[in-house]
Amino acid sequence: MAQALIEKYFSAFTPQQLEKFDALHDLYKQWNEKINVISRKDMDNFYLHHVLHSLAIAAQFEFKPGTHIMDLGCGGGFPGIPLAIFFPDVQFHLVDSINKKLTVVKEVAAAAGINNITTRHCRAEDIKNRKFDTIVSRAVAPLKDLWFWSKPLLKKQELPAGHPSGLICLKGGDLSKEIFESGVRPFVWEIEKIFTEPYFKDKYLLWVK
Repeated sequence: MAQALIEKYFSAFTPQQLEKFDALHDLYKQWNEKINVISRKDMDNFYLHHVLHSLAIAAQFEFKPGTHIMDLGCGGGFPGIPLAIFFPDVQFHLVDSINKKLTVVKEVAAAAGINNITTRHCRAEDIKNRKFDTIVSRAVAPLKDLWFWSKPLLKKQELPAGHPSGLICLKGGDLSKEIFESGVRPFVWEIEKIFTEPYFKDKYLLWVK
């Protein structure tokens, strides 16, 4: 199931990457019975609703090897875990204020052999000692808040050509009011034009440079 859906839109994965994607479903199913991070309905559509949704970022952006990405409010590990499999030479730091969710992230990453992930139990505004090349997030908070938390954590220097510095987030619904109130002007992509699955109608990818 994982390979069919993911390889519909992506090619050139190594066998190791495909093994890790395939491992995710059963690992999340096991952990979800102990610590609920995914609804039962979503678990039935795990690769569509969580893995492929997260990979919309990878369809649009290329993260360079050696760069550092933070997943702000990672919850159970999305989009960070699928992106870490997709970009094995990029370092991902997954942050959440709910520690039990990070337990799932750490256990899933360890069991699947995903070695380019670190975690931290805190709020974004508590991070004082690190800067990141890019911050990613999925439906955590209004864009205004996401940008307020992200801006101090982004490196100031110019990144190599083609690297998407700034905030990249996955959101849904009518975003016109939210974007207006944020005071920023993000680039916006309709995910249903990236992945032609009905589930992605009214779901968007936003990039604040």
